[in-house]
Amino acid sequence: FMAGSLSATATTAQSLAAAKRSLVGQRRPVLLSSPITEPKRWFQNSVVTRKKRDDDGNDESKGLKKNPKASDEESKKPVQQEAEDKDEGVKESENKDNAEAEEAEEKGGRRRRVQRRSENDKAAADTAEGKGSQAPRDPLAQLKRAVGVADYAQGQQSFIPDNYPNVMMLPITRRPLFPSLYKSIQVQDPQVIGALRELVERGEPYVATFMLKDDEKDVDSIKNTGEVHEIGVFSRIMSIYVSPNPEDKHLTVALYPWRRVRMKRILDAPAAKADEAADKGSSEVPKTAAEGEDAGSTGSEVVDASKVLDSIKADYDFTAIEVENIEDEPYDAKDATISATMSEIVSVLREITTMNPMFREQIHHFASAQVSKAVFENPSKLADFAAALSGGSSEELQDILSDLNVATRLEKALVVLKKELMNAQLQNKISKDVEAKISKRQRDFYLMEQLKGIKRELGLESDGKDKLIEQFKAKAETLQMPAEVKKVFDEEVGKLAHLEPAASEFNVTRNYLDWLTQIPWGKYSVEDYDLQRAKVVLDEDHYGLEDVKQRILEFIAVGKLRGAVQGKILCFVGPPGVGKTSIGKSIARSLSREFYRFSVGGLTDVAEIKVHRRTYVGAMPGKVVQALKRVQTENPLLLIDEIDKLGRGHQGDPASALLELLDPEQNNAFLDHYMDVPVDLSRVLFVCTANVTDTIPGPLLDRMEVIRLSGYMADEKLSIAQRYLAPQAKEAAGLEGSAVTLSDEAVGALVRNYCRESGVRNLKKHIEKIFRKAALKVVESGVAVDAVDTADSGAESKEADAADAKAEAAKPRRMTVPSSYSLEISAAGLKDYVGPPVFESDRLYEQTPAGVVMGLAWTSMGGSALYIESVVEATVSNGSSSGEGSSDDDGAGRGRLHTTGQLGDVMKESSVLAYTYVRSLMNRRYPMNKFFSNNIIHLHVPEGATPKDGPSAGVTMTTALLSLALNRPVRPDVAMTGELTLTGRVLKIGGLKEKTIAARRSGVTRILFPKANLADWEELPDNVKQGIEGCPIEWYEQIPALVGLD
Repeated sequence: FMAGSLSATATTAQSLAAAKRSLVGQRRPVLLSSPITEPKRWFQNSVVTRKKRDDDGNDESKGLKKNPKASDEESKKPVQQEAEDKDEGVKESENKDNAEAEEAEEKGGRRRRVQRRSENDKAAADTAEGKGSQAPRDPLAQLKRAVGVADYAQGQQSFIPDNYPNVMMLPITRRPLFPSLYKSIQVQDPQVIGALRELVERGEPYVATFMLKDDEKDVDSIKNTGEVHEIGVFSRIMSIYVSPNPEDKHLTVALYPWRRVRMKRILDAPAAKADEAADKGSSEVPKTAAEGEDAGSTGSEVVDASKVLDSIKADYDFTAIEVENIEDEPYDAKDATISATMSEIVSVLREITTMNPMFREQIHHFASAQVSKAVFENPSKLADFAAALSGGSSEELQDILSDLNVATRLEKALVVLKKELMNAQLQNKISKDVEAKISKRQRDFYLMEQLKGIKRELGLESDGKDKLIEQFKAKAETLQMPAEVKKVFDEEVGKLAHLEPAASEFNVTRNYLDWLTQIPWGKYSVEDYDLQRAKVVLDEDHYGLEDVKQRILEFIAVGKLRGAVQGKILCFVGPPGVGKTSIGKSIARSLSREFYRFSVGGLTDVAEIKVHRRTYVGAMPGKVVQALKRVQTENPLLLIDEIDKLGRGHQGDPASALLELLDPEQNNAFLDHYMDVPVDLSRVLFVCTANVTDTIPGPLLDRMEVIRLSGYMADEKLSIAQRYLAPQAKEAAGLEGSAVTLSDEAVGALVRNYCRESGVRNLKKHIEKIFRKAALKVVESGVAVDAVDTADSGAESKEADAADAKAEAAKPRRMTVPSSYSLEISAAGLKDYVGPPVFESDRLYEQTPAGVVMGLAWTSMGGSALYIESVVEATVSNGSSSGEGSSDDDGAGRGRLHTTGQLGDVMKESSVLAYTYVRSLMNRRYPMNKFFSNNIIHLHVPEGATPKDGPSAGVTMTTALLSLALNRPVRPDVAMTGELTLTGRVLKIGGLKEKTIAARRSGVTRILFPKANLADWEELPDNVKQGIEGCPIEWYEQIPALVGLD
């Protein structure tokens, strides 16, 4: 129900303004009906219209003009009676004018209505903007003109007709309307909206509202009477408003309910047909609801209204109904029961207003209308008013509306008001209980603070919270917090001081302050810029890796010149086991920096990097903040391991979270969600490791400086094993200082026959296994002796405690190997320690047959030899199948190629391209050789369990097919790599160093590689190229002469 309910008998400007404000709200009026006292051009011929319109000075018009100063009886004189006093000549002229106007209206059609609507809208807009030239200057007159409510106090007549049988029906939901109480409803049906606009424009702004029986149903028209209740109200449209939001298509209609009506039927046929006789004077004019009383409407008005309804019905689809007025049953206003019920209703209303502010505001608005006395003295109006204010159910309110017995209606209204009173009392009780609990907490807090103050004054020991706050403040004094962080710290400390230790937020704040003071704000480790020391440290821990060592020395040199070192982001990319992770520790030691490592391999939760906010249960800072707490310095070396194996899941993309962390332009103010303060990471040296760069997102890879670590060669592995791996494994096996040794030949055999991978991790495992088995032999031989002297342990053992003696006996005693015992592990005895050799040789063929060529491949484990084999599967013609001069003209074009070896899509395309190119080459060089036309070729790549892909085997496949076609083998000491185009050009490839290492391991003396890789070849170390001839190739036609096929 609307907050500002007003009675229809409001007379003052204050009540009218309140009604206008309550209806308009925040909406923009787009169509206001003209005052009902003004004429509409469609009905210029009607008596009521002419009575309002004619003011030009003629006698007839002046006779019909209403006199505002007339007495009440004269002002209520029926308009129809005044019209009958006019002469017949005037009536005939009026009827003639009426017929002409109707005929012109029918011819004008919809176009004239649209034009008039546009004119009315424009006039309304001009009036709203203050531009209307005919707007009344009197404010009260303006309000009356907009709202259209007559002034009953001055005795003016209401222009709401008492007899209006045919009317447009609007169904409403959940709450019915009650007479004399304003209400606004919303209409969404475009057809009904158009009909309402037409009603207002044509001066017939009347509708009947009935409540739907189904509360869940929300429609603007009905098809049968059973959808709504029988009793409703006849209402006048006060104003129509549209939402300022263009997407909101509904219309808000402000209604003033006038009287109760009963719906008789839904009008299917035009209503005007039933009243045609009224125009001709052959039918009786409908009577008003109260017989014998003249309410100011005539039969001419009813006929005109029916015509308007039929005209609108022809253009719009809405529900038109026939209604009849209903009156209350006769009652005695002085009846004791009625008077007592009214007094009780007023008492309940007064009691509710003391508890419910909304009721109080509604009653206040109602009382300000100066008509509350009339309502409170009228039993029928008081019952309606009480029901409208209550929050009863839709069935209860409709029952009150339908009840025509005033006494029972008052009783039902009192029942719903009593329910409202009980609800208000319950709400008041709940509110008081909540206030009492809050007051108790405030009282307890006040007393607790007083108790703390008394203890403090007496010098008694303070509680744990005060000590905790003092500890936080003392720790913060030792840190150089930035101003922003210091401000947050002070705020959190102040919050902690006002929290009770039992509160859940107390632990959250305490943990946050603990982390805030654990970060080493302003603490830096002293860096060492000594280049010579850095070289020694790097060489002590790692053999080779010259690129990495050179980059670290450059980093130190720049820091020495500038006096300060900014953080960098390095990424070491290489096969497993080449020392990517361990080199990070060596770099930190050479720079005198703290070291912290964490792995992101398989990480799918972005919260590990940016974490959750501290409001979540169990939240804690991310990996970076944890690292700073651990190392207690703001310039450590952070190693992010396995960055190429980052995952992605429903919890976010960690790679995207690392963008801010690894960006030198942003990480000076890295924001951890838990800390929620900027952390400076600009001096942190980030080192990332990866096996490949293909799986690293491009934006992340762009932020890092990539340094590639190639695999180790055999001589490098030998040196690493002798200098690092063997001594470490010997010490771990307990053989330190003994004469147990591993010969160089044995290490070389391990590298050649057991550990061919690029790294040294597998080599380390085998060496450790050898020394463990050697330790087993030493212990089994019985030559080991106790290392602890137990000669004088007897006296001491008597005085020892029994528990200590038992613990001492449980400890294993260390033994040593006598210097007289020696054991040398040779290459011949390796099989006793690590089993038979895994690899005999990298070469599959000592002498390659025709159709077989050695290629070179690159994997994440390093380089390897890749053989390409081709054979003739079947001959499809009787001609010769080999030889330079062989020819056969039959069956040309029936040869084909198929491949095996688990090849990827790119490698399959390379084989097709090689087959096409070699056929083209054969046609140019050996036009009489029809080998490929007469044979089905099978091309295979060994090690079929291993997936293979890439374009660099193009020249190798072509050479294999050419060797098969010419039936000539290639040189066995030649290997090749390169991508081939369809025209025979050889394109650049990657991993030349790894492939060269693999070729050398396979005993190759000549490598064919693309000319575009010549710069990469020249940068290779001499020990890698030693004994190998490099042949840069630009076009494939250079290859046959180099491999012995020319």
